[in-house]
Amino acid sequence: MVTDLPVILFSAGSIAFLHTILGPDHYLPFVAMSKSGQWSLRKTSIVTILCGSGHVLSSVLLGVVGVGFGVALSNITFLQSIRGNLAAWALIAFGLVYSIWGIRTAIRNRPHQHPHSHNHGFEHDHLHKHHKTHLHPHTESAEKYKSPWILFTIFLFGPCEPLIPLLMYPAAKESVGRLVAVTAVFAVVTIITMLTVVLVSCYGLSLAKFSRLSRYSHAMAGITILLCGVSIQFFGL
Repeated sequence: MVTDLPVILFSAGSIAFLHTILGPDHYLPFVAMSKSGQWSLRKTSIVTILCGSGHVLSSVLLGVVGVGFGVALSNITFLQSIRGNLAAWALIAFGLVYSIWGIRTAIRNRPHQHPHSHNHGFEHDHLHKHHKTHLHPHTESAEKYKSPWILFTIFLFGPCEPLIPLLMYPAAKESVGRLVAVTAVFAVVTIITMLTVVLVSCYGLSLAKFSRLSRYSHAMAGITILLCGVSIQFFGL
């Protein structure tokens, strides 16, 4: 019996929503990077949409190839698992390197005092940081522009696990129109859910005061990304 199209589309949207919400890697890295890099909401939105689009489209292309050339679903699932492992390890590696860099930055930016004497004999302690004066401007610029592209590359490898076996292959057996419809709904809901969670989280964090922890923001972002990778690779989230 052919299932009604509204039911199929609702199922596609529900699966996409749950897949996104239950996967912290879909939003926590963007929230962490936005906070540590002091991204604007506009930049955060663009990076999230681009990464989400790459995440979905890479699986869509693989599914279309599988459907078009009659590749067995088991083979496609195997390829998806390989992509998932690569993405998880890439997230772990990026988080580890970024957290180490963040810790070093926090140490170098630790406020400290030096005695300061004047000609008239008066002495006082001068509180300052070395980070802003000792780091070259292009160092911060490189981190600012490279990190979004690293995330984008990682998300290209990250598979949408339920898309192909639960939606694309079953829909393709009925019609091309249904295949296009369920794929489009899954993609749109996934990206919208990612963007909504990221922006709401960023707004919530903007209301909190973390002035004493601000110099640890890069380290905390790296640790967050690292834990996302670990949760995927070892706990199946």
